[in-house]
Amino acid sequence: MKPVGILGGMGPEATILLMQKCLDAVPAHDDADHIPLIVHQNPQVPSRIKALIDGTGDDPGPVLASMAYGLHIAGATALAMPCNTAHHYADAIKDATDLPFLNMLELTAETLSDAGAHRVGMLASPATRLTGVFDTPFAARGLTPVNVPDDGAILDIIRAVKAGASQAALKANLAQQAHILLDQGADHLLVACTELSLITDALPADAPWTDSLDCLVDGIIRFARA
Repeated sequence: MKPVGILGGMGPEATILLMQKCLDAVPAHDDADHIPLIVHQNPQVPSRIKALIDGTGDDPGPVLASMAYGLHIAGATALAMPCNTAHHYADAIKDATDLPFLNMLELTAETLSDAGAHRVGMLASPATRLTGVFDTPFAARGLTPVNVPDDGAILDIIRAVKAGASQAALKANLAQQAHILLDQGADHLLVACTELSLITDALPADAPWTDSLDCLVDGIIRFARA
């Protein structure tokens, strides 16, 4: 199987969750049956929130490009990044090497289209809306994003997850945001922040939903085993 390089640390728990999902998705009988990953767990990547929302932070692009090059040198045959917002810097990553980049946003849009979604309720950082990172892959598949009137509440949940807050209250808050999106006409929910991937059991049981992290895991496995 072909090793995939992971640009991780955004956040650290989300990267570990990606690795665990890759383990769980493979019916392995021995170590060698699992997907080979080369992981750069770098929590020192400049904050995407500070750079894209607050406008006060350093540019994450050069750091991500350096990580991509390092993963290439380490033997990766493709790159993947479990952070939706950081895909704003995808061009910097792709320019750093000639490796294929397994784009989580494209994989997610493909999955949503195959599931018959039309109006997609976005459980995501405001930065994904401000940068429009999903606009092109969604438009190519006839998908319409639905955002809550004030996505600051979702950002508060994301920041609390990063800070290690108790998940009980956070799950209640996430469920509330999900119901707001459904009330606004969303026919499918999308977990489009990998911090929220840690608390997806809070989502309404009667609503269809997709986690972008799962879409990336599927793409990694398909590539590695091809």
